[in-house]
Amino acid sequence: MAVDPYRDERFVERYDIDNPPSDDHVYYRTLADEVEAKKIIDLGCGTGLLTRALATPGRVVIGVDPSATMLDYARRQPGAEAVSWIHGDATMLAGSGDADLAVSSGNTMMHISPEACPTVLGSFAAALRPGGVISFETRNPEAREWERWNPAETSTERDTSFGHVREWLEWRSTRTTTVLYFRTAEDITADLERAGFSDVNVRGGWHNEPVTVDSRVLVFRATR
Repeated sequence: MAVDPYRDERFVERYDIDNPPSDDHVYYRTLADEVEAKKIIDLGCGTGLLTRALATPGRVVIGVDPSATMLDYARRQPGAEAVSWIHGDATMLAGSGDADLAVSSGNTMMHISPEACPTVLGSFAAALRPGGVISFETRNPEAREWERWNPAETSTERDTSFGHVREWLEWRSTRTTTVLYFRTAEDITADLERAGFSDVNVRGGWHNEPVTVDSRVLVFRATR
């Protein structure tokens, strides 16, 4: 398994503060209610903020993440006992064919290479029942958001519990600590269909907006 990119516990403790629940969490919680999900898989669950929110009474919820540091933090949070936590990647998903919903939030799918994506989607398909739903989001490559990733436009400074922090986004073509794969809606749709999914729907936001060149996010939903 790859080196844990979130192995600094100080960073993990700040993660939920820097990434509070927003429209994306509302979307996934609403979707779970809409499909009357009784068993949910959350791949790339991180600190489990969304995962625990999905774990309402009567549901089986499974959170999977490759970061042991993130999962250790998730297991210590209120409501963690309602979730089954698994350290690993999509290969750890049981091919039980009985899950009603599989989600992957926080642009997790952008960390999966085009070569690995068919295997990951195949693992989702094997875990879901016929008629089960998969949903995830990625950034829209047509918006070319990376062109604004530079210290001049993204730098911020703040005081935290462990000291003064300066942060920025920077695009590097040959050297990076985090790899993100920007893929078109057409390419991802084709991968979903090859994995056995149908009725692929792509929207340009969390409120059912149509996709445009200015859409920052692509929200996918498909049926097993």
